[in-house]
Amino acid sequence: MALLSDDKVSHLSHRILACLKTNPAARLKGEEAHALREIKRVLASELHQEEATDRVVRARLASYSRPIVEGSQEWEVLYRKTFEEELRKRRKP
Repeated sequence: MALLSDDKVSHLSHRILACLKTNPAARLKGEEAHALREIKRVLASELHQEEATDRVVRARLASYSRPIVEGSQEWEVLYRKTFEEELRKRRKP
């Protein structure tokens, strides 16, 4: 799993801010620059959490007594299932 480059995070942040500005249900309080920094912070935090989860899941799959070939259908299914379980554990309050 590859992290997004700073340019991509910046681009996504600007797109999110543009959507918020055009959404009648959303109201921006304060300066746009502050909102943009907060959007970037949240995106970076989520990406970091996904990267950490990916490392844990890959380590868990590698620890199985029977090796599972990465990229195989079995590996993909187990990865997805384990990744979702790990995310649920990490996001519990």
